[in-house]
Amino acid sequence: MAESDKSDTGVESAEGTGSEPPTGWVPTPEAQAKATRFRWIAAILWALAIVGEAVGIFWLLRQRVFVGEDGTFVRDPDTGLLEEHGVTAQFPQWAFIALLVLLVVIAALSITGSVLWKKANRLDPARRSDKARFFVQNQLGAIIAIVAFLPLVTLIFLNKDMDKGQKTTAGIVGIALAALAVVLGIDFAPPSVEQYTADQSAVIQLLGKDEVVWVDGGKVYHVCDEVPAIQTGSEIRTGTTAEAVEAGKIRLTLQFASELRACDLPVPENDEEIAEALRAIQSGQVDTVLPQPVWADPSEAPLVVEEAPAE
Repeated sequence: MAESDKSDTGVESAEGTGSEPPTGWVPTPEAQAKATRFRWIAAILWALAIVGEAVGIFWLLRQRVFVGEDGTFVRDPDTGLLEEHGVTAQFPQWAFIALLVLLVVIAALSITGSVLWKKANRLDPARRSDKARFFVQNQLGAIIAIVAFLPLVTLIFLNKDMDKGQKTTAGIVGIALAALAVVLGIDFAPPSVEQYTADQSAVIQLLGKDEVVWVDGGKVYHVCDEVPAIQTGSEIRTGTTAEAVEAGKIRLTLQFASELRACDLPVPENDEEIAEALRAIQSGQVDTVLPQPVWADPSEAPLVVEEAPAE
């Protein structure tokens, strides 16, 4: 699969080919368009969730019915104003049921938006080096869930017209749905441009070009099309690492050494060191240095990349 065009010495040089390897991973135009579409849909769903919250706060929680409207008037000696005794304001049952339904709808909108937002972030991630943007972009679903639930749930407990049973039920339902929306909105393993770039760099140094294989299903892409992991009966697809990410494969397999052997391709002597570095980078430790492959026979190197000059 991954045979490279080489010079007479058997080594392909990054300078000699006339086309240098890419300096950083970028999403495909299709992936970027899909990510933008997912983000717009998520934003609309989140906006609807917040509108639902506003309806609950400014209309639904203000509903009340008065019981005992034939009460008598008495004069408050402190204010001189008349007060009607024997009249009690209650939160109507229809409004209570509508409130429970509204809480479920807000949760559904918030969670669906978070799922789409996280899909977009896998197609077009942020840079981990930009810490503020990286945090907000990846945890925005949880932030929106808090905004969509916290004021409403707080006002449920402060509502003076609900009876104890209504307040307890609505409060518990609200807290449970809010917690669910927040947890599902958190991205516990967000990808980054640095992670995708490290995987791409490893592929280029191992194969001499940015070309990997994958099949439908699974979350990783491979360096060899003859390994059992992709002999599933599904169509074997070939493309760049960016195209693999577009297809939903978010990282390079760490079993690349055995895959290279399966395709009779040279395996670097420090394959375990490279795999450990990739594992660390994929887990978020993007400051980890990706080792350069060390070849037993330098002429087997698919690609020679010169070290960047010190600044």
